Amino acid sequence: MLNKIKMKQSVAYREPGFVQEIIAGRESVLKALAYFDIFHYPLTKEEVRIFLDRRLTVNGLDMTLSSLVADRIIFLHNGVYSLQDNPLLSYRRYQGNRRAKAMLQKAQRIGRFLYQFPFVRAIGVSGSLSKDYADEKADIDFFIIAKANRLWVARTLMHLFKKLTFLTGRQRLYCMNYYIDEEALELEDQNIFTAIELKTVVPVAGEEALNAFFTRNSWADKWLPACVQRRQKEKDKKPGLLKQVIEKLFDNRIGNKMDNMFFRLTSARWDRKEINGKRNEKGIRMGLVTGKHFAKSNPGDFQEKMLSLYRQRVDAINRLTDAAGLTVSSVTL
Repeated sequence: MLNKIKMKQSVAYREPGFVQEIIAGRESVLKALAYFDIFHYPLTKEEVRIFLDRRLTVNGLDMTLSSLVADRIIFLHNGVYSLQDNPLLSYRRYQGNRRAKAMLQKAQRIGRFLYQFPFVRAIGVSGSLSKDYADEKADIDFFIIAKANRLWVARTLMHLFKKLTFLTGRQRLYCMNYYIDEEALELEDQNIFTAIELKTVVPVAGEEALNAFFTRNSWADKWLPACVQRRQKEKDKKPGLLKQVIEKLFDNRIGNKMDNMFFRLTSARWDRKEINGKRNEKGIRMGLVTGKHFAKSNPGDFQEKMLSLYRQRVDAINRLTDAAGLTVSSVTL
């Protein structure tokens, strides 16, 4: 059996371009693992494949992973790969996966409820839960697409409802962190962080609007060419009567003025929060980036910190692998 494996490897190495694929593959694998190492999250072989910045053949990926493990540049514990030689990370990951499975079912139900709010055109699950992971204090993060020029009416109504959830201690189940409207479907930030967040969104409701969003952001395919966008599991239900009535009542100049007013009031309130250094219940400084057609939570400059940590890890890999003739170079962020 061992001779057959060696023979297969020998034949594979003689294939044109295979060695080049391994070299390029090692660089890509290390970059993928470096990103998720920020979250101490090891990856399965399939996850490594879909989060690579290039496509690899099945044999190419297998040989790349095997060579990196053999060189002790990466480590394999309990079926998952990591830059850290720490088997406890795999147990932490699998526990988080089990919690996420139950929370995702709840997120689907809540998301379909949120879809019935006026001027909401689509709901998706984002954050760590969209990566199939949830720790003991996990939130359910939602990505929302609103009707053009009605984002701030929709957001205000939804956040008025959220205030009620604080009374029952269920506020973590309704973290509506990222809003865009139909006028701003293409994301301005285009980097490894936003590409992964985009590609891992779990569609819940509003299939038409979500498909339009994914199409407008096809740039993410260049970052993650093997990562296929998830599809919505259940068909959309007809908008409720209350949603239809409110939308009809404010689909006019009054609605336009209300949206502009809520935009100004909310932006001013969040500016005061940032000036005063207000922190959320996790002790993280609060932040909201706003525009007429978007509102995105950015506590503690989260995206910028993640990109900085990613650069640091890539630089560390370069230093460790230079001696072996492998350099993770020209990383574009």
